[in-house]
Amino acid sequence: MFGWGTSDFLANQASDSIGHVRTFFWSQVAGIVLVGICVLVFGGSLSSLPLLALTAFTGVTYAAGYLFFYQGLERGNVTVISAVINLHTIFVIGVAYFAFGQRITTLQIPAIILMLIGILCVSVNVADLKKGQISLLKGVKETLFAVVLFGIFYWPLNEYIVERTDWLTVVFITKAVALVAVLMIARCTKQTVALPKIETKQKRIITGIGLLEALAVLGVSYGLSNGDSIIVAPVSSALTIVTVTLAIIFLKEKISRLQAVGIALTIIGIILTTL
Repeated sequence: MFGWGTSDFLANQASDSIGHVRTFFWSQVAGIVLVGICVLVFGGSLSSLPLLALTAFTGVTYAAGYLFFYQGLERGNVTVISAVINLHTIFVIGVAYFAFGQRITTLQIPAIILMLIGILCVSVNVADLKKGQISLLKGVKETLFAVVLFGIFYWPLNEYIVERTDWLTVVFITKAVALVAVLMIARCTKQTVALPKIETKQKRIITGIGLLEALAVLGVSYGLSNGDSIIVAPVSSALTIVTVTLAIIFLKEKISRLQAVGIALTIIGIILTTL
């Protein structure tokens, strides 16, 4: 929760200045160094080729999901995008319930409904709504693509894999594949990952994004290797509390009353899913 909440806040600043592709690539370089050190210190292994292939696939969905998410941060309001991305939790809970046989409590059902209502309030452009039109705020469409990739593919598959083999190795391979994937995507879309001339402060921000995000992925992967995603996902999704607080304090971002209500409902829903 802390790792993602803080890294998302920093990623918004970096994406605005150097673009989402560069932000993701170089933050992942910093992150994989940290994970690589952990593998060297604690050791690791992968039990089978099928799991290796599945891990490689999750690496691609991980890369694509983050590129869409960072693009959303680049285009939209960080408080809004941070709330919308948590919609992936509902998909994770759905997959955990129907595919993995995990169960939710009676309290978690209204909690999920609250999250859906909250995200709807946050995502819709109020000005257009008053005119009788409905349109999503900037960055929301890209974030919804990330929601699907994270909620239906990456996190459910990651749980399946880490329950059957070494979770630390899985994180390392996922990040390694993600780096290759983003290079290929950048080449196909004629974008570059080369960093322009930036200040030392910006380099530190990018490094911080990578380290904090890596800590978050390590924490959740470890949690999934020992527990169930139907509980782990909602807890980690409380990252919105961290991101929104930082954005309001440091970026002075303004939100409408409806969006404030939506963010509050989303946070309440996230908290209730953990009970």
